[in-house]
Amino acid sequence: MCFQSVHFIFFEQCISLLSPPNHKMSNKEVKAALKNAREAIKNKEFKEALKHCKTVLKIEKNNYNAWVFIGLSASELDQPDQSQAAYKKAVELEPEQLLAWQGLANLYEKTDQWDFKVELPNVYQKLVELYASSDKNKCYEVINKLSDIYDSDKEYLKLAKVWLQLIQLKEEEAVDKKELVQLLEKMTQLLSDCLKEVEHDSETQQHLITAFEKALVLIDPAPGKDHKKVSADYLKCLSLLPQEEARMTGACQSMLSLYPDQSYPLEILCHHYLKNGNFNEDAVSCFSRLMDLVPGSGLGHLCLGTKALLEGRYKDAIDDLTQGLKKMSLSTGWYSLAEAQFKIYKYSDSATSCSQGTFKCVHSDITKRLLRLKLEALVRSGGEKAGDQALETFKQIPEAEKDPVLLALKGRAYLNKEQTDQALKMSSELLASNPNLAQGLALRGLVHLAKGEEHLAEQSFQKAASQSPDCGEYYFLLGQLYWDMGEETRKDRSKAHTHLLKAAKLDPHLGCVFRYLGHYYREIVKDYGRAQGCYKKAFHLDSEDVESGAASVDLSMGQGDMETALATLQSVLEKATPGSAKWAWMRRGLYYLKAGENQQAIADLQAALRADPEDWVCWECLGEAYLNRRSFTAALKAFGKAHQLQPSSIYSVYQAAAIKQTLGKFKEAVTEYLLITAKQDYVPALKGLGECQLSLAKSLMEDCRDGGAIDLIQQAIQNLFRAVQLRPDLSCLWKLLGDACTAVSTVSPNRAKVLVPALLAGLDANTESHMLNQVQTLKVGERCYAHALKLMPEVASLWYDLGLNYYHQATSIPCLFSSLQCFKKAVMMDSRNHSFWNALGVVSMNKGLENYALAQHCFIKSIQVEPNNVVAWTNLGSLYLKKDNIELAHEAFKIAQSLEPLYVNCWIGQALIAESVGSYDTMDLFRHTTELSTHMEGVKGYAYWVCSTLLDKSNRDSELYRYNIVQMNAISAAQVALSKYTERIQSDPDAFIMLGYLNEHLHLKRQALQAYQRAAELLQSTSASEELAFSLGSYGRALCTLGHWEEAVHAYNSTPLRELSDLVGLALAYCKAGLIAESINAYERALAVASSEKEKAYILTALALLQHQQGNLDSAKTLLFKCSMLKEPISESLVCLCALGLVHSDATLAAAALTELLKQGSTSGSAIEQRCLLTCTLLAVQGNFSAVPREVSRAVHSNPGNASLWALLSRVVPQYYPKKANGGAVAGHVACLSSMTQGKRALLYSGVNQLAGGRHSGEDSHKNALKTMQRAVLLCPDDPATWAGLMAACHTENTSCYLSGSAPRRQALQQTLMSVVSEKGLFTGRPLAQSLEGWVLQQAVTGLMLEGQLKQAEVLCTQVLDGSPEHPAVMLSLRQVQCQSLLMTDGGTVLPEPVLEQLSSAVMMNPTNLGAWHWLAEVYRSQGLLVQAVMVYRQSLQLASQLGVHSCQVASLLRLALLALGPCMVGVPGNDWKDLVLEATTEVLKLGSSPVALLFQALLQFVTKMAARDTRRLLERLVYIPCQDIPATVAQVASWYLLRHLHAKNDEELMKVLLQHAKMNGDQRLLEFHSLLASSS
Repeated sequence: MCFQSVHFIFFEQCISLLSPPNHKMSNKEVKAALKNAREAIKNKEFKEALKHCKTVLKIEKNNYNAWVFIGLSASELDQPDQSQAAYKKAVELEPEQLLAWQGLANLYEKTDQWDFKVELPNVYQKLVELYASSDKNKCYEVINKLSDIYDSDKEYLKLAKVWLQLIQLKEEEAVDKKELVQLLEKMTQLLSDCLKEVEHDSETQQHLITAFEKALVLIDPAPGKDHKKVSADYLKCLSLLPQEEARMTGACQSMLSLYPDQSYPLEILCHHYLKNGNFNEDAVSCFSRLMDLVPGSGLGHLCLGTKALLEGRYKDAIDDLTQGLKKMSLSTGWYSLAEAQFKIYKYSDSATSCSQGTFKCVHSDITKRLLRLKLEALVRSGGEKAGDQALETFKQIPEAEKDPVLLALKGRAYLNKEQTDQALKMSSELLASNPNLAQGLALRGLVHLAKGEEHLAEQSFQKAASQSPDCGEYYFLLGQLYWDMGEETRKDRSKAHTHLLKAAKLDPHLGCVFRYLGHYYREIVKDYGRAQGCYKKAFHLDSEDVESGAASVDLSMGQGDMETALATLQSVLEKATPGSAKWAWMRRGLYYLKAGENQQAIADLQAALRADPEDWVCWECLGEAYLNRRSFTAALKAFGKAHQLQPSSIYSVYQAAAIKQTLGKFKEAVTEYLLITAKQDYVPALKGLGECQLSLAKSLMEDCRDGGAIDLIQQAIQNLFRAVQLRPDLSCLWKLLGDACTAVSTVSPNRAKVLVPALLAGLDANTESHMLNQVQTLKVGERCYAHALKLMPEVASLWYDLGLNYYHQATSIPCLFSSLQCFKKAVMMDSRNHSFWNALGVVSMNKGLENYALAQHCFIKSIQVEPNNVVAWTNLGSLYLKKDNIELAHEAFKIAQSLEPLYVNCWIGQALIAESVGSYDTMDLFRHTTELSTHMEGVKGYAYWVCSTLLDKSNRDSELYRYNIVQMNAISAAQVALSKYTERIQSDPDAFIMLGYLNEHLHLKRQALQAYQRAAELLQSTSASEELAFSLGSYGRALCTLGHWEEAVHAYNSTPLRELSDLVGLALAYCKAGLIAESINAYERALAVASSEKEKAYILTALALLQHQQGNLDSAKTLLFKCSMLKEPISESLVCLCALGLVHSDATLAAAALTELLKQGSTSGSAIEQRCLLTCTLLAVQGNFSAVPREVSRAVHSNPGNASLWALLSRVVPQYYPKKANGGAVAGHVACLSSMTQGKRALLYSGVNQLAGGRHSGEDSHKNALKTMQRAVLLCPDDPATWAGLMAACHTENTSCYLSGSAPRRQALQQTLMSVVSEKGLFTGRPLAQSLEGWVLQQAVTGLMLEGQLKQAEVLCTQVLDGSPEHPAVMLSLRQVQCQSLLMTDGGTVLPEPVLEQLSSAVMMNPTNLGAWHWLAEVYRSQGLLVQAVMVYRQSLQLASQLGVHSCQVASLLRLALLALGPCMVGVPGNDWKDLVLEATTEVLKLGSSPVALLFQALLQFVTKMAARDTRRLLERLVYIPCQDIPATVAQVASWYLLRHLHAKNDEELMKVLLQHAKMNGDQRLLEFHSLLASSS
């Protein structure tokens, strides 16, 4: 029941209380007061109730009800102390009355005060007594509350008594057994916690046991589920009470009799036996029964393991304890496991187990034992790390410094850390206090041993053994010492052997003793059987004793007992974990490697490497296994790793090189072999090096790289000869030397110069190496083969090699005969070798022998021996082809092709057959041979057919030409192949002529010249006059192409000059050499030789150009008109005629020629550009400047893929239509993207367009004139125009910086860039170079003036005038600088009249310089001479109109308008200036749209009619109408005047609109101006 409900009931009781039956009212007043108090309490008027109660107490001091009412009221008024006093007073008055006790209980429950909580159990106890006789239910409730208090306060005895009182009450009521059992179970649950307390209360424990026993009696049925649960709890309770051992045993037996399949009572018993160390028969029976019930019981394993430990069965103990501890962790179990491991010398495992036990242990005595055992285990395990851990463990053991045994262990820990002095100090202190302590003596002996004092160590060990004669360790230390002392003590049986045997008898588990005994029997006694037995015993005792295990296996293998060895290894490897047992994996891997089981060997060796990845020997063995399995890549990695671990190992480097050689990586193999041969003369490495170099040489020769091949052959001979000198008895070395010498037969004789050791060349050994030619080298090869045959005369392949050598020496019949005899000898020795039969056939059909029947027989025999013999079939086809038997040859070649489609010789045979029968497939077949490989016959045949096809000009539009030449890229392919051919065969003039011809087609001018020159040199000594004339003519043509005119003249004059090409070439050479008369004479001779009208037209055109060059204009026109009258006119003559008219400003002639030219219809891309350029030039000559960009645009639209037209459009836009400069820049960019050739020049045009459009970095940091000009300079650094453009771009950037108010960043560059332009102009030879230099000078002067460096500008002009005194542009620049200087000096604002005349004269000297006229007008304006300025502007306008420069026309008109607007703005009377403004701006608007002109008109309107509506309309059109053509400056100026207009009219609404527009565009200056206007008004 909750506190609120109890309180409410008590409250009602108090209210209903009027007068207790046993209380007499003294008078009516008391009764009335109590009644009033009750009513007040009922109405919750507790203060009134208190007043009434005090009235009662004044009358009747000991009134029980009044005190109860006071307690209740005070409690409700939060006056706990007053309430408590009232209740206690009432209790004192009537102790057996319930009401006051209930009130007191309610007060204590309600109030959170510690003193109240202390008193509450006493109140509850009183209530239990009162309720026991009156209200049992309330009694039970109070008992439950009291139980909760005792339980939370852990007052278990009082709790037990309360529950016993409750149970007694229940028994008196005769309640059901089941309810009693539940109460007893709850009582046992509550009291079980008392067993966890450190101090046990025996009375409480007895109450608990009584409760369990009473519950077990009452539970029904028995056995049953509830009975089993309570029995288990009872056993658990008894197991925690040591004094109740007998009762626990009896209870376990009783439960086992009732529940025989339950393991819990067995576990309780086993735990009891294990804890007490009781392992009698009953205990063992209990262990066995538990293991039968629960096979994997951890407790059972722990018990069995502990028993095995006591019985000395240490391995069984370790197994059981390990399994048990996996299931349940007990500190005693860990100690037992550590002890068992220690007994069999697994010290590291023992230390680990001790650490685990210490972590789990809660008992100090077991912890101390674990730490002692851990210390000893760490000391005996050895090592510096274990020594540190041992010292740390020593610190953890309490009072360790007082234990001499532990101090001895501490000394040994110092010894493990190699702190010998510290260990010696410890031993000295120990022996000083305990002179007969065996551990101290042993420590002293170990210290002496560490210092190398063997005799002192012997004495110490002997004393230790005498003190502890039953300790096997000290005898082992003596035996080990005697073994290590040397051969004498080893052989002395009374020394090592005797002490080791005694140690083995005393401690049969000490494996190292048996290992040393094994050493003794193996090395001293030579009794391998007993030694093997000892090793096996040692390994059996300590499976981690690698030395014993390895020695046992090695002895078994050495005795041939492979089964025993493998069995031992297998037993080890089955238990081995990954990364362990390296020695076993290694030995079994080597066994499998020796047995040829490579896969198993690889697996075992890999496992060994997991244990020790740094074992280079194991890596080498693994590489061998991979190599035997043909896993070359894996083997290569293994040997590479071995070399990395052991760089001094030659074997791994050699094997890696050999593998790379096998894989065909000859260059890498050579590098590896050189690493070996640089250190020592290792014959296998020298042999491999020679083989690799020879293989590389052969691969280079296949690609016709004969120079590199000869170098490699020379190196191979040197290395192989080194090997031969070391091992002259090896036939293979002599054979390889012969191969190297014979390999030179492939290359050209003039390249086959080989440096051979003098001894090998047959010279004096004291002389240096000798340079041999091809024949001499082959002779050396012959001697090498002969030497090999002396060593192994029965080897048929050596006879074959010698025969090949003789064949390559076949400069005479005897050599051929010798070759024939060698091949016959090889065939006789091995008639089943098809190569021997084939070689014999080849020699037989050679010129000089020509035994075709024998050759045919040999080829057939070769085919019979090996049917898939492509070489023999090809040679047989060659034989039939030589005998003109086309059909049989074709069949033989066809069979060869089917056998091996990639064999080039059979394809060459088919090509020769196709050529002989005139097939169209000939060229295709020859091309296929060049794709297969480089074969000299195929290369020359293909080059011949390519050149023949190119020389035939009639087939250019045929499908066959497009496929064979264009689509198959024949010219480049033939040129590459023929270059290889001439590299090898340098005596074939036809090949060099064809190579020169192909190089010409590919525009390889110098290569063509060299080829023709070589051909001419070869033909000089022959009688082939026609070929010589052709080669000389081609040589002259190549010289002309390169500009070597005088040499070309000499070459042409060396020919008979009967061919038209030679005469025309000679004429051109004369012309370019400046010999015009001789050139005309040569052309006239060519005209007489020309056979066609077209040839004559070209010659006449050339003569016309020469006549014009000599100034004979009429003769030139006559010759050109004569060309146009021929039956086959050529476009070139019309082009020349049109150009002639344009040069001499004869527009009629030029137009007529151009009209005839355009009638010829469609032409190639270059001709389109040429005709467009002529048309544009004609339009410019005619004065139709606006049509120039339109004409180019029309051509671009018709030919959008022509990059030249895009470049031309970009070129003409800034000159003829600068308003579209942005479009011109885009056109230049398109040209750059379309063609790299045109793009270089178009980049300059694009930059000029950007300059014309004012594109600077302030507007766009990426796309601006400076960036473009910088790229142009990078692409064309030798073009002076690009440097001039860069100079202009820098000037633009500086100007934009001045205008924006920032500091210019590209100053002082003018003179540097000017000198670069002058330097580059010297090498261009262009007629515009001088004009460009003049413009650059003006640009430099302008830049210097802009920077304020007038003196430097004047000095620059003066320097130029010193070199060119009549240079008008320089004079003008000088006058401009001087004028600026005068204007800037003090008082120099008014220029004298003579100065003005000089300035005018300087401008008149440059009449076409429109900028100069504008400058002069500005000077007049600055001097106030407005009329003269107007006249100058009108003159510049007239000049611009004459020149057709649209931009200058607009500039002159705008300047004129601005000049006239000045007087209007200041209010000069009259209409002349106003009319002039309107006239100039109107003319500008007629030429095109001009925002500046519109601005001038609006400003004029503002001056004349400021408040008019037209003024606002004109200004608003410039401010509000969005247009890209309106500059920002124009819009801002218009905004200012519009604001003044609106402010004057006080139009607030429109002013707000204007200001809002200014905010949107970021025009802060207009906003500031508005503020000024507003403040001024």
